[in-house]
Amino acid sequence: MSTVLVTGGTGLVGRALEAIINQEKPENEEWHFVGSKDADLTKLDETQLLFAKHKPTHVIHLAAMVGGLYHNMNNNLDFLRKNLQINDNVLQTAYEYKCAKVVSCLSTCIFPDKITYPIDETMIHNGPPHSSNYGYSYAKRLIDIQNHAYYDKHSCMFTSVIPCNIFGPHDNYKPDSSHVIPGMIFRMHKLLYHDTGTADKEKIFNVYGSGKPLRQFIYSLDLAKLMIWVLRKYHSIEPIILSVDEEQEVTIYELAEAIAKAFAFKGQLVCDTKMADGQYKKTASNRKLRSFLPDFQFTNFEDAIKMSVQWYIDHYEEARK
Repeated sequence: MSTVLVTGGTGLVGRALEAIINQEKPENEEWHFVGSKDADLTKLDETQLLFAKHKPTHVIHLAAMVGGLYHNMNNNLDFLRKNLQINDNVLQTAYEYKCAKVVSCLSTCIFPDKITYPIDETMIHNGPPHSSNYGYSYAKRLIDIQNHAYYDKHSCMFTSVIPCNIFGPHDNYKPDSSHVIPGMIFRMHKLLYHDTGTADKEKIFNVYGSGKPLRQFIYSLDLAKLMIWVLRKYHSIEPIILSVDEEQEVTIYELAEAIAKAFAFKGQLVCDTKMADGQYKKTASNRKLRSFLPDFQFTNFEDAIKMSVQWYIDHYEEARK
């Protein structure tokens, strides 16, 4: 019997993992999903007490201080320090408890700003990350360094996954810290459901920036299935990119159109070019993933957006906003 501890288990990806596990009902695994209310992972003593309580044999490490472009730009020091503390405490405690495997979650935004595309797993440390999120990026990069160091000294099977931009039910919709998709969903919902003084056809939705930057987006339940596969079947300390295919990349404006369609928005989309764009593109190659899972089917983007929007509408009262 394996005991799997999921840190950050009450967030976007944790809830998706829980949904898939509840569907599967694996007989040889016991899963525990924990969040910030269960322990402050920036504190070593609380991290140790959490492991003592659940006695995990395996860990999926999702817990992190995270946020969108503008939150990162204004808080790089906090993103660096808190994520360094969390990651060091979790990995060291996992080693002390002789966990058979730890799968940590990184991000495509950790890659160098100046790089050739598509990016792949070998390029993580090839140059400085984009200046907007260097605190978060360097903290996440160091997980890969630590994984190698724990393997070299103690033969620990600590590995990492690098998802592209994640979205889905249970996202963070708070305007000051959300990523682009939940941020747009929050603002569109507010415009349609709370701005009652303007006719729907006359409403204007601002797309932050030029709308031209390109992004790959992965639906949280697809990512959950892939992470479970990594936990069970991927036996390497080298990171692996979990991303949709390159041809599934969309512009920020196309994203806004998909969200507008899901809301049946009848107004106008206008690009606010006074707002920053961030990186123009972060195109990631999933060739390594496809070498293991050539037939994996990702959820259609528009369908996934529609389900995410509907979840927010249905769960508006309890959504993080």
